[in-house]
Amino acid sequence: MRHTYNRNINDYAHYQVEQDDTLLNFLLNNVKESRSKIKATLQGRGIKVNGKTVTQFDYPVAAGTKIEVSKTKRNNDKLKSRYVKIVYEDQYLVVIEKNIGILSMAAGHKSLNVKAVLDDYFKKTRQRCTAHVVHRLDRDTSGLMIYAKDMETEQILEHNWHDIVFDRRYVAVVSGEMENDEGTIENWLKDNKAYVTYSSPVDNGGKYAITHYRVLDRTTEHSLVEYKLETGRKNQIRVHSADMGHPVCGDIKYGNGDDPIHRLCLHAYMLCFYHPVTRQAMEFETMIPAAFRHLFK
Repeated sequence: MRHTYNRNINDYAHYQVEQDDTLLNFLLNNVKESRSKIKATLQGRGIKVNGKTVTQFDYPVAAGTKIEVSKTKRNNDKLKSRYVKIVYEDQYLVVIEKNIGILSMAAGHKSLNVKAVLDDYFKKTRQRCTAHVVHRLDRDTSGLMIYAKDMETEQILEHNWHDIVFDRRYVAVVSGEMENDEGTIENWLKDNKAYVTYSSPVDNGGKYAITHYRVLDRTTEHSLVEYKLETGRKNQIRVHSADMGHPVCGDIKYGNGDDPIHRLCLHAYMLCFYHPVTRQAMEFETMIPAAFRHLFK
């Protein structure tokens, strides 16, 4: 069964909505905690509505809705970083949301990277583990990532990645008005000596790549597009977007100079996988960045 999974069920207090309301108002009237504590729990992803984590204060809750409120104070309150936010943690792995401007792992002696931030956090919380990189996001791409806490878990994830991850989606702002509402682009991707990935409709000795896309919103200047990866090749979304004539906005390497919010407009917003140890289905989803949405108001 697929469901959003964040912590053990015993860590939650359970409530049921009796009449239509908004989430924050229901919590304030039913949970015996201060307003500031309730808002902090909500912002800290400690509230689930019908099994799905919700952070929106004015989220509508209808009569019969089941609400779960976290009772535990999490270690990740001790992680103070503008670049890394812990979404989920257990003894085997950690799921984080990465901001733009930080590498997934070290590329130089003093380069800012997620692994170093997590290792420092593990040390401060007296956990005898280190962060093991399983997959990567570019420095200027934001969104969800998994890090293993031990080599055994890392190996399971690395060697069984395509069986373990069952849904992985990105959202991007692309240049121009997309013609089709949805579709699929597939070709071969290969890096040249200058580390630029280029595509070919025929086998060029590279790796076959398949990307499914769906337009969520559009104006005459830009389109908000959801990408679902069937393969996870280097620079896949950025190259495939450019191939369609609608490059990702803010993309210095594959773009056309369109940079409306002064960042690479690519965000890994959904990550669903089977836990490498417990085999439980876990689903994580973040909000589409507000700056992306603002372009379509």
